[in-house]
Amino acid sequence: MRHRVAGRQLGRTSEHRLAMRRNMVASLFEHETIATTVQKAKEVKPFAEKLITLAKKGTLPARRRAISLLGNRDIVAHEDGKRVRKGTVIGKLFSEIGPRYLDRPGGYTRIIHRSLRRLGDNGQLVLLQLIAKDEGPKKKAKTTARKRSASKRKTAPGQGARPEEIAEAQESADLEQTTESEDTLRAEQVDESAESKRPDQAEHASDKEAGKTPDASGQAEEKG
Repeated sequence: MRHRVAGRQLGRTSEHRLAMRRNMVASLFEHETIATTVQKAKEVKPFAEKLITLAKKGTLPARRRAISLLGNRDIVAHEDGKRVRKGTVIGKLFSEIGPRYLDRPGGYTRIIHRSLRRLGDNGQLVLLQLIAKDEGPKKKAKTTARKRSASKRKTAPGQGARPEEIAEAQESADLEQTTESEDTLRAEQVDESAESKRPDQAEHASDKEAGKTPDASGQAEEKG
């Protein structure tokens, strides 16, 4: 039983797996992108990132350690039908790839799934690539409505706020002022109308009282 045995066998012996991993990582550093299957890419990716971390140190012990793990294969180009040596994989790793990721704490490679499948066993094909220098994480932290409202309340309209937010805050303040002024005008109009009606009602009531008193006195005289 394979308890606590990490890694993938990939249908190969240990020597074959080690040679395949070295060849794939060397090709990745030379061409910066390779096409392979999902299982091989997931097996090769940690090894490649470990070597890039060694290259970021740039010291002689780190270079010797990388050579012992990977080997130092030549980079050869064909020009006019002739093989021309352009350098070595370790040289490119320590001179170009390592300094590229000095400000990056990890995640130097990525796996991109392809729609094509391999003929024969229908295996899922992927691209294993080195990430460019300026590429960063695309995901942004999700902010809830409460956090946004709290941040808007905390930030003053002139300090650390965007022009759009400042304009929205000013518009909302103007609307609140206009509504308050309209409410005050309506209240004043209601008060004025109520005050104007009060003397008319008082005069009407006095007229009624005046009309009632002579009638009452006349009735009393007739009864007498």
